Amino acid sequence: MINYIFAALIATLGTWFVTALGAATVLFFKRTNQKAMNLMLGFAAGVMIAASFWSLLEPAIEKAEEYLDTPAWIVATSGFLAGAVFMWASDRIVSHERLRFSSCSEEGSATNRIIMLVLSITLHNIPEGLAVGVAFGALAGGKSSAESLASAIILAVGIGLQNFPKGAAVSLPLRREGYSRGKAFLIGQASGIVEPIAAVIGAAAALKVQVILPFALAFAAGAMILVAVHELIPECQKNQSAHPYFATTGIVSGFATMMLLDVALG
Repeated sequence: MINYIFAALIATLGTWFVTALGAATVLFFKRTNQKAMNLMLGFAAGVMIAASFWSLLEPAIEKAEEYLDTPAWIVATSGFLAGAVFMWASDRIVSHERLRFSSCSEEGSATNRIIMLVLSITLHNIPEGLAVGVAFGALAGGKSSAESLASAIILAVGIGLQNFPKGAAVSLPLRREGYSRGKAFLIGQASGIVEPIAAVIGAAAALKVQVILPFALAFAAGAMILVAVHELIPECQKNQSAHPYFATTGIVSGFATMMLLDVALG
């Protein structure tokens, strides 16, 4: 018998490790190639968008039809919107704090910007950990455990792939602001620590109350879509006037990669 909470923990420790690999780029570079970063962030956005449908929304609809009397479209839509609203509200709080910090004296303003960057990346890792946790929690009592297990693992792999640029996006700015390579790496990898925590919470909740599974899956999808569309896509489209389709190639590649993994192997 698989301990799904432990499996979710192991899977997200893996995604955290990939965040650490991304943060480790600071050990070799002080600055990143902007084209490469645009491509990686675009890839991350594509992975998140694809995972939101094939690994979260589609299973949410199937689980709603299996467990609930409420029409599946109501559950999926309400969960999706709730997840998006949750991330919007969280982002508003972070933005408010960013404005408050920016109004401080010039001294320490660089440090304040870095603090807000780390906080923002950390916040956006929560729905990803939650998504993996809920996906593993959904395996209990499932009708096709082998397929569902493969889908949960593929989701974790996809999340891990798009964590690499996030780790670099934290550690490299820290290095530019004068932090040592070791300190920049430690802070960068620490931004991913919330994923195992959120995964354990998500898996435990899904196992205890199976009826919330469809809503929880859709909730995670809504949160991930908002992060991808509001944060990652605009960020990857910056400073690319000379190569207007470079970041778009990353988005398409990320979406295709996640779709291939989930449809072909899941």
